[in-house]
Amino acid sequence: MTSVKRTTLDTAALAHDLRLAVMRFSRRLRNQRVDTWVTLTHLAALSTLKRHGPMSPGELAGHERVRPPSMTRVVVALEAKGLVTRSPHPTDGRQVVIDLTPAAEALIGEEVRAREAWLCGQLQQLSAQERAVLREAATIMEKLASG
Repeated sequence: MTSVKRTTLDTAALAHDLRLAVMRFSRRLRNQRVDTWVTLTHLAALSTLKRHGPMSPGELAGHERVRPPSMTRVVVALEAKGLVTRSPHPTDGRQVVIDLTPAAEALIGEEVRAREAWLCGQLQQLSAQERAVLREAATIMEKLASG
């Protein structure tokens, strides 16, 4: 077997293994939720607002890669739960700006703390060398996610 074929097979196997590991890991993190009265879709929208600041529903839909009518339903549900507010857009009277309420900020903080507490517990079970490898892997995974 040529080295090119072996490299391609090794890369395909790595892609397969990494995809499965990331999916399982993500599922385990999602299971560490504090409160399930907000759906994962709602939590993703809240997290985007936390990360990027107030924005229009259309901008939020773009960040979340969903169609604007879908995001409108999410925003309506979040507003009904007291987690977002709508205010007039400063330059476009046809639009509104969505922002987090203090309750949403608290919810996001609780979710992050719960997941990170679980993850810290898992990481403490690893050796220093394994944690160092994961530190490097985190940098590489961020690079993959950005490109």
